[in-house]
Amino acid sequence: MITVKLFGLLRIESGIKELHLEADTMKQLCDNLCLQSERISKKDLDKCIILINGNKGNKRSKLQDGDTVIFMSPVAGG
Repeated sequence: MITVKLFGLLRIESGIKELHLEADTMKQLCDNLCLQSERISKKDLDKCIILINGNKGNKRSKLQDGDTVIFMSPVAGG
């Protein structure tokens, strides 16, 4: 089971702070996350910074049971 935490606009728009999903790869995790909420799209996830257990990850990363994956939407301001 993978712990998924959402931050920034993703959290605001989806209303999801944290959830637990089954996945072996980041691609599978992203697909499962999109199925969990109709407000999260693959396009949204492509723009995010991804951290896996505190280390930078990407769409090709492999996952292990017990991992924590954080999706942070980019922030801009001025």
